[in-house]
Amino acid sequence: MDDLLAGFAAAFRLIVTLDAELIEITLLSLRVTLTAVAIACLIGLPLGAWLAVRRFRFRRTVIATLNALIGLPPVVVGLVVYLMLSRSGPFGVLDLLFTPTAMIVAQVVIVTPLVASIAHQAMRELWAEYHDLLISMGASRWQRMATLILDGRRALLTAALAGFGRAIGEVGAIMIVGGNIDGATRVLTTAIALETGRGDFALALGLGIVLIALALIVSGASHWAMRTERHGRW
Repeated sequence: MDDLLAGFAAAFRLIVTLDAELIEITLLSLRVTLTAVAIACLIGLPLGAWLAVRRFRFRRTVIATLNALIGLPPVVVGLVVYLMLSRSGPFGVLDLLFTPTAMIVAQVVIVTPLVASIAHQAMRELWAEYHDLLISMGASRWQRMATLILDGRRALLTAALAGFGRAIGEVGAIMIVGGNIDGATRVLTTAIALETGRGDFALALGLGIVLIALALIVSGASHWAMRTERHGRW
């Protein structure tokens, strides 16, 4: 109980004093996570819609594989991305290792299967409802996918938020490819791991509270935006 109270006190002190290091770490966490989620959505949402409307051989195998990839161990993803971006790897010439870009790449690999799988589930239900109408109208495959994505955007928000939740709390992969470098690649999760290793549990818990608050704010803002759209206020 004392550690919990100390954690709240540490979080309150960091926020009230507008700690420069906390602001830098928080902004980097947001930049890396939101960029990764945006890229994952650009890949995963169309992929989910395509799997819903397209029938082809081994489709079930592809869907099963996609669902299985949700459980990818982040540490393994981090290791693979590390090997790909290291100097001896195929993309070593880009010199991306231990940069925010490498962290974004790792998070995209982790988040995309989750976003695509949830999107596919939502799009499959919409496709069953709109199938006859869109076929009778002679809509092309891309038009069908665009219609499903547009009409199912509220359900797809859930996929995006699930991806955000997975990415914002990730530590294993980004620790490997980012290196937790102070002032360069240190984010909230790696800072928590660092302070825990140092034995400063109050500060680690305080940073954890800030991380949870950040996730709740982003989630609340997203739901508010969709609710505002539904009511026709903008």
